[in-house]
Amino acid sequence: MFNKKKNNLKFLYIFFIILSLNIFFFSTEKIDAKSFVIENIDISRPFEINFNKTEVMDEGFEKAFFELISVIVNSSDKKKINKIKLNEIKGMIESFTIKEEKFINKIYYVNLGVSFNKKRVFHFLEKKNIFPSVPIKKRFLFIPIIIDERKKDLLIFDNNHVFNKWNDNLKKTHLIEYILPTEDLEDLNQIKKNYENIEEYDFNEIISKYNLNHSIITLIFMNDKGLRVLSKISNGNNVILNNQLYFYNDITNDEQVYSLINDLKLVYEDYWKRINQINTSIKFPLSIKISNNNKRIETFEKNLGDIDLIYDFYISRFNKDFTYYQIIFNDSPNIFLEIMKEKNYNFDTQNKIWSLN
Repeated sequence: MFNKKKNNLKFLYIFFIILSLNIFFFSTEKIDAKSFVIENIDISRPFEINFNKTEVMDEGFEKAFFELISVIVNSSDKKKINKIKLNEIKGMIESFTIKEEKFINKIYYVNLGVSFNKKRVFHFLEKKNIFPSVPIKKRFLFIPIIIDERKKDLLIFDNNHVFNKWNDNLKKTHLIEYILPTEDLEDLNQIKKNYENIEEYDFNEIISKYNLNHSIITLIFMNDKGLRVLSKISNGNNVILNNQLYFYNDITNDEQVYSLINDLKLVYEDYWKRINQINTSIKFPLSIKISNNNKRIETFEKNLGDIDLIYDFYISRFNKDFTYYQIIFNDSPNIFLEIMKEKNYNFDTQNKIWSLN
């Protein structure tokens, strides 16, 4: 009788362990705001005698991880993590979902969604001395101009293969959406009028028509030696200049044009990531108290979870009047206050423990 009860308890223990694992790995109802979610990872594999579904899933995890890295890490830092082990990737996974799986002509197809824990990802990158970026998508007005120095001519719309092919082969890992200008004769004449001082021309008259705060003016100087590309990247009031040299100059050659486009997009993506970089080595502790109101506390915690600069937060203590939070922030307290002000939160900062008004 004792052995039977023991076996029954053992069975129930195993059952609940399996149930818990299924809930952890396959739940699609709720995804923590402290997660990076990578969707639509497609994997296919021939369905043969040695077919192993675990290997397919592992391939999906690796693909999802490197897609995440492409979004939050500068291109120069990516090489530091090329040799990451599979078990390290799995250690950062919070959950995954199988969106679709099917067999077609003896080929197994699966579509995955993978959720990575932000804190674990940031900790992994910090150990590699890599600062990640907040993955913010942004629209930039993009005006590419080819200056043929041999003919003293400008190519803006017609015969400008960079303009015509720029939005071909879009990648979902790109954070910048490029808005190309309309073919406006007035703009064309205005730019041609400034041919002699094109590097100094500010383009403000043209940019203002598009109601975008972010813009990239790309001047491609072409001569017999090759190309010199001057990019004027504007982020609100700040303008960054970037120079690149290329030892080819056939702008009618698709291979060269696409090579130039891919290289420039990498430059611009890296710039945008640096603007939104998180210094995870800064861990500023903040103590905050909030009056006990379930709805208010729930909303407050959701907003904290949505802020990428928050490394961690937790309830340190509570009483009948207040709940006390400890927040670890990856920047200065002033930046925290600015972010929270945008979310309509104001704090009394007179005391060591800030109070939410």
